[in-house]
Amino acid sequence: MNVEEKTLFWLKSLQWFFWLVGGVTLLAFGASVMPQKWIVEASEFLGFEPFPDSPLTYYLARNLSLLYGFVGVLMLFVVRDLYRYRHLVRFLAIATIAFGVLQLIVDLQSMMPAWWALGESLSTFAGGCFFYWLQSKVVWLPE
Repeated sequence: MNVEEKTLFWLKSLQWFFWLVGGVTLLAFGASVMPQKWIVEASEFLGFEPFPDSPLTYYLARNLSLLYGFVGVLMLFVVRDLYRYRHLVRFLAIATIAFGVLQLIVDLQSMMPAWWALGESLSTFAGGCFFYWLQSKVVWLPE
């Protein structure tokens, strides 16, 4: 494989990563409008204490889902012109790694179960590391 083929391979791999993560993250928009009953049932299914019946808890749950959904929108916007946003791509990779670390801290402070805290934070951290590694393989040739 010559340099141009390798560059194209890594660029296409990075694009697929953006499409996959961005597309899956868009699904969070659905959670932002789900009925309160479903939020309570999901909480019970996961083994948490009863979901507090308070406007604030529903507000926080729905707004977090909106935020994740907009992360998906951002990724799908950036993937349309990765060369133009190449500096943002590296920043997003680093930010994802930091977010994974911060998730662990917040989850532990919130006394989330270990399976939740580790599953959420380690998957985000590992995904960020993969993201950083993948974007570092791309040789950003001028168009």
